[in-house]
Amino acid sequence: MNSPRRTNGRPYARLLSWLFACSCALCALLCVLTLMLLLAGIIQQGWNWLHWDFLRRYPSRFPESTGIRTALAGSLSLIGLTAMIAVPVGVGAAIYLEEYAKTNRWTHAIQINIANLAGVPSIVYGILGLGLFVRTLNLERSLLAGALTLTLVILPIIILSTQEAFRAVPDTIRHASYALGASRWQTVWHQLLPVAIPGIMTGIILSLSRALGEAAPLVAIGAVAYVRFVPTSLFDSFSVLTLQIFNWTDQPQEAFHHVAAAAILVLLAVLISMNSVAIFLRYHFGKYKSSSSKNGR
Repeated sequence: MNSPRRTNGRPYARLLSWLFACSCALCALLCVLTLMLLLAGIIQQGWNWLHWDFLRRYPSRFPESTGIRTALAGSLSLIGLTAMIAVPVGVGAAIYLEEYAKTNRWTHAIQINIANLAGVPSIVYGILGLGLFVRTLNLERSLLAGALTLTLVILPIIILSTQEAFRAVPDTIRHASYALGASRWQTVWHQLLPVAIPGIMTGIILSLSRALGEAAPLVAIGAVAYVRFVPTSLFDSFSVLTLQIFNWTDQPQEAFHHVAAAAILVLLAVLISMNSVAIFLRYHFGKYKSSSSKNGR
């Protein structure tokens, strides 16, 4: 009695499966088409303004003579300083929570808070940076204040991605290392970290890419969009590409909108370069991992 019902239900199950697959493919196609249309519009507006002088000129009130030298240098300096602060702290915190800390209610509460902090809007971190770094520590609108604020934005992401990378390492590697007499530090440094580095690096580069595209927390701490010098000190004022783009799109002249499109292309090139580095490192260390496992066999 049950056999005919299952047989009759199979065509409907196949139809539902086919409709679900088609809807998923349609959603993906719509996302790709929307992205391609936006990218085509930006290229059409900004390609003619993209030249070498545009990269090395200082900002100007006239679109024909303006450039992104200070904004580009500020973005690269800010991201470099943010990486120097956030990466060691985030990776170290993740290693401690995953490999050293005991599992109890306090570590469970910390894990929940870190997961919640990863979803907090970046403007909240900007307000926190304004009160803590700019006013309390008297760092003013400096490059260091901006880097510390962006560190707060990406630190939970780095911690979570590093923890997931360590959790993906098979427990047999830990047990084998301990069985051979290695200490916990030797196990982490020589066995777990080389295997987890591809996932860690991917999370780091993606979080830095997010930081490179942030504007709200920098606006909150009072970063200026018009700077006529390249920052040479941690306490210098700075500007970034996102603030410069926002400033140009707010101008009434149509030419500034084309200049903003050219700056968006430069920002996309920097982001693609950073993601390419992540893909290369993942491939390199993944190849090292596979060769090490073969040699171990």
